[in-house]
Amino acid sequence: MEENNEMENTQEKFNVDGRALRILITDDSKLLRKKLRVELEKCGCEVLEAEDGKEAVMKTLQEKPDGVFLDIVMPEVGGIEALRVLKEVSPEMPVVMLSSAGTPQKLMETLKLGALDFIQKPYTSIQIKKALECIRKKAASNE
Repeated sequence: MEENNEMENTQEKFNVDGRALRILITDDSKLLRKKLRVELEKCGCEVLEAEDGKEAVMKTLQEKPDGVFLDIVMPEVGGIEALRVLKEVSPEMPVVMLSSAGTPQKLMETLKLGALDFIQKPYTSIQIKKALECIRKKAASNE
């Protein structure tokens, strides 16, 4: 327990221009959104949520987050379709794809479409922090 508190106190905070990074989590699983929200909030991020690709596109246009975590497999509008639309309407938006059903073909397709990174579930804290650092750098260069 003590070790856990120590780690939380040394968590890196991800900011851009003195403000918290705003990250949109998109996953049809409420449990997975909650788990990722906790991880991102530990890193000092402001977190928005969407349940599917359609909601992700709408929230991205309305809220203008610094980056998006996007699950690939979702009902109605999946992650790959949402990524295509996001890159059309906001080409500079950093998008990190998440998937438990990752295949080399899906990985290559998302990277060709402009995804910043592809993380296989279950993810680690290190993978999330690495992705946040990439989003932070991209957000700082877009300011």
